[in-house]
Amino acid sequence: MKKVNFFKVNELKAKKVLEDSTLRVVTNKNTMVTFFEFGPNTHIMPKHNHPHEQTAVVIAGSIKMIAGGETKILKANEGAVIPPNVEHEVIPLEPNTKIMDVFYPIREDYL
Repeated sequence: MKKVNFFKVNELKAKKVLEDSTLRVVTNKNTMVTFFEFGPNTHIMPKHNHPHEQTAVVIAGSIKMIAGGETKILKANEGAVIPPNVEHEVIPLEPNTKIMDVFYPIREDYL
């Protein structure tokens, strides 16, 4: 029988990214969920793209997302599905903004 991996987000190992933001990761065989928290001095997640499918959901605060030539303001419980290789950037609009992302396949650079 396969084992279920129960977890608490605040107990996942935090990895420092960008200036002072944190990333917490949980994976399964083929998928990855990340919990990204913008730090007070991180004013932008710069333009980037990757070969992974990504679904992003704002879980606290709000962001301005520029993706695929469109700009949208996303608040808590709103999100975006980003196809592979689409350039995107994110600007937090409030302190303590948090995003949950689902990636397929797993992003090895986040482990």
